[in-house]
Amino acid sequence: MGTVKAKSLDALIIIGDRVLVKPKSSSDQTASGLYLPPGVQEKEKTQQGYVMKVGPGYAFPNVVESDEVWKKEERVKYVPLQAKVGDLAVYMMRDAIEIEYGAEKYLIVPHNSILMLVRDDGMFDD
Repeated sequence: MGTVKAKSLDALIIIGDRVLVKPKSSSDQTASGLYLPPGVQEKEKTQQGYVMKVGPGYAFPNVVESDEVWKKEERVKYVPLQAKVGDLAVYMMRDAIEIEYGAEKYLIVPHNSILMLVRDDGMFDD
């Protein structure tokens, strides 16, 4: 796990097709009532978390055609990601990179490791 120091979460720039996720606190008790230690919970294949930041997307070159071959310009364009800030993501834990920012634990997850998104505008209303 890497520790990141920055003034605010806004200072973190997520690159490419990656998503910054704050893991959802999972229940440490099974349906049958057994309590699981934190190490067992973290080794589960899939986990859930809230999308905090999203990278620009999948990069592909945008070649501008010109009659003058030597003046070709290449500018990168991005195909945007499906994940949006505030979504609840179910993702494959094996592909996630854990970082610590402040006293909080975050994960950087490749977009292709996200299995499902739950987008509910009233999700954070209690």
